Amino acid sequence: MSQRSSAELRGQVAWLGLGSNLDDPAGQVRAALDELANSPDVVLLAQSRLFETTPVGGPPGQPMYCNACAAIATPLAPLALLELLQAIERAHGRVRDVRWGPRTLDLDILAMDARQMNEPRLVLPHPRAHERGFVLVPLAEIAPALALGHRGRVIDCLAEVDTSGIKPCGLA
Repeated sequence: MSQRSSAELRGQVAWLGLGSNLDDPAGQVRAALDELANSPDVVLLAQSRLFETTPVGGPPGQPMYCNACAAIATPLAPLALLELLQAIERAHGRVRDVRWGPRTLDLDILAMDARQMNEPRLVLPHPRAHERGFVLVPLAEIAPALALGHRGRVIDCLAEVDTSGIKPCGLA
């Protein structure tokens, strides 16, 4: 983990969703967390356990996913953070050819402090986080009181979604 403190970065807190279902999914998620922690513009503040989750949407027959969430401090603006995350995805062989299809790595910005944003490349808070158990279960471990905009707190959103098919599968 980085030796820098969040105060040194003078940034905001961002909550991230991490997922993979190809090429050693747990290893992909762990490696992405390490890469984030070693980024000069990121302090890793918290991370959830890893969860095995059933694929949602996309083509049938996909392998199970490994999902986790993390909280980071960063001075990066939202779109700059998105660029960093997408660079990490590309380094892991991420190909964007099938919506909600299998992937080596998926990194999403779920929220950045209380910021609201609606740009073509990024919507904050994430527009579907409140309805996805595979996001809410790990996010509730590190930020149960986090407000997802007008959708409410993570813990309250979690009470409204199906969490069957989600089980812990290790430490991040």
